[in-house]
Order: sequence, then structure tokens, then C-alpha cells
Amino acid sequence: MVVKVGIAKLGNIASGVMAELLLDERADREDMQTFMATSGTKLQPEDIDRVVTNMKAWGPDFCVVVSPNGVLPGPTGAREELAKAGIPVVVITDDITTKKEQFDALKASSFGYIIMKADAMIGARREFLDPVEMADYNGNLVKVLALTGAFTKLQVELDKVIDQVKAGKKGADLVLPKVVMTSDKAVDGAFNNPYAMAKARAAYEIAQSVAGVNVKGCFMTKEWEKYIPIVCSAHEMMRQAAVLCDEARELEKGADCIIRSPHKKDGVIVTKTKLISKPE
Repeated sequence: MVVKVGIAKLGNIASGVMAELLLDERADREDMQTFMATSGTKLQPEDIDRVVTNMKAWGPDFCVVVSPNGVLPGPTGAREELAKAGIPVVVITDDITTKKEQFDALKASSFGYIIMKADAMIGARREFLDPVEMADYNGNLVKVLALTGAFTKLQVELDKVIDQVKAGKKGADLVLPKVVMTSDKAVDGAFNNPYAMAKARAAYEIAQSVAGVNVKGCFMTKEWEKYIPIVCSAHEMMRQAAVLCDEARELEKGADCIIRSPHKKDGVIVTKTKLISKPE
């Protein structure tokens, strides 16, 4: 059977840039198809309603709702509306674990979730953030999530749901992921060289801390002369995290031990470590 995976992208976080691509990296899987509906850059009710309407019309076997601050009314309402239509939902969002009451409610619900703690908010001050800076920041963040192992863990969790649908499960019978992507979780099993793992772990920890710096610069500091260097420093932190990831990757390359795990056309994941070899 062909599994229908919906991606409802509300606003933007770096995980949303790659969500469906991680499941079909060469666009040749025959066991699944994806459909993405997006609200664009904003989280206005009318934009979210459009996404939900299109997603319900397509009728996926399950839907991934990816957004910043997934406990806001907009993303919360979107997943609740999809659930009312009988569509299982996996929430992917940035770090909401500090919002204890809302996060506890999500944990107790039937929704799946993957909390990407390093998917940190951007330094959104007009005096600093232009389109080039925005793209550069997101490029660095995508690299951190990819090379630390966080994206691999996200992909594996979604593939588990796809496999359940292929096995005949549907609706409430699906076991959905409930994952908080910490630095330990991200790097687990992703490296052969311990120094590479340490660099990747450091990168993830730095990326996690970027959000707090940007919150200070965007919401807690009023004087523009003060908040500009604060948000700039947060972006420099993310750049250094990306540099550490490059260094970790190069260490793995030097030992010819990068773990590669491509999908076959039937969705089966195969692996290899030696560059000149076939995945099995």
C-alpha cells in the first residue's frame, strides 16, 4: 500500500524546511507519498484554516503539524481540528518544555510529538534581521540539526509510524512518537569517533541556548542600541555551532566511518559506513 503522509507547516522552524524531504531523500519511494500545506510565514487564523481545510480534503493516514511554539492557540487548534476528522497527528515544534502546564497537557493527549530543543528562534529585530541574515541563520541551524543526528532521529520516528500504517494499523491504533530531542538523544548512535560526538554534542547544546539569548534580545530588551548586539551574538553562537558540526563531520570522514542510512524504494532503511561500499 501507499501511505499518505500530510505535512501541515504553520509559520517556520528549521525542522519544517526538511520534514518531508527527510522521508524521501531521492524522491523515489514507492511506499509513501507526501502532501504539504503551509500557512506561509504567519500564524493567522485564516491562514491556518486554509491549511487544515486542504489537509482534511487530501485525507492523509497521519499528519505532521510543524510550527514554532506548538502550544499557541493556532497550532493547537489545527491539530485538534485534524483529530476531529480522524487524522492522527504528530506535532513537531521547538522547545516548549519550559511551558509546563501546556506541555503536560500535550504529553497527556493522544497526539504524538517531537520537541526539537535546538530548533531555536531567530533574532527577529528589524535593525538586524534582513532576508540574507534570515537565510544564513536557518542554513546554519539546518546544518546543526542534520549533522548532530537530530534530523535522523526525527526521520526514524516518522518512519516508524509509516511502517505501522503499512502493517495495517490506522487511527487510534497507531503508536505515535513522544520524544524530546535533547543533545544526548540527538547524538546517540550517530558517530563512531568519540571526539566527533563530543563536538556535535557541544554544537547541539550551543544551539539550544540560542533561543534564550534571542528571547532576551527580542522581548526583554527595549533599547535598540542594546538589543542589536544581543541578537547578533545569538546568530554568532549558531554559526559557531555549525562550525563544530563541520569539524565533527570531517573527523568522521577522516576515519571513513560516516554512518549513511538511505531509504530503498520500498521504504526499508539500509546502512553503510565505508564510503566505497554498498548499503545493506
